[in-house]
Amino acid sequence: MGNTDTPAVVPSRILYTMVRVTDLDRSIAFYRDALGMRELRRETFSDARFTLVFIGYGDEASNAVIELTYNWDTESYQHGTGYGHVALEVEDIYGACARLEKLGVKVVRAAGPMMAAPDETGERETIAFIEDPDGYRIELIAKA
Repeated sequence: MGNTDTPAVVPSRILYTMVRVTDLDRSIAFYRDALGMRELRRETFSDARFTLVFIGYGDEASNAVIELTYNWDTESYQHGTGYGHVALEVEDIYGACARLEKLGVKVVRAAGPMMAAPDETGERETIAFIEDPDGYRIELIAKA
């Protein structure tokens, strides 16, 4: 199936991944202090009773970011089975996991080689998984 669409009608980049959080301050602290992101902008919708915080490593014009959605009247969420994780690159994955554990971050899969290798290269990435304060998975991938 060929692509006959013009570039103007074909999406061209990922803007953000949205996660719903139960404690906005706790989540911002996690993404800022544990993962080194910074708050880029905040939008408050008082009439609808929710706040959005966009957080990431660089400006939104050229970087994908995470949108933290805080619904003021919701105390908990069930995680869906379709959501996977956000993936972040890190130079020293073993050192990163040790640092995160010292900060009290839950490491749910210790750093190590991926169990399977892609057919094309046979090379296995070194990965780890952590959880944010609401239990969302974040994959750490060692920089190649």
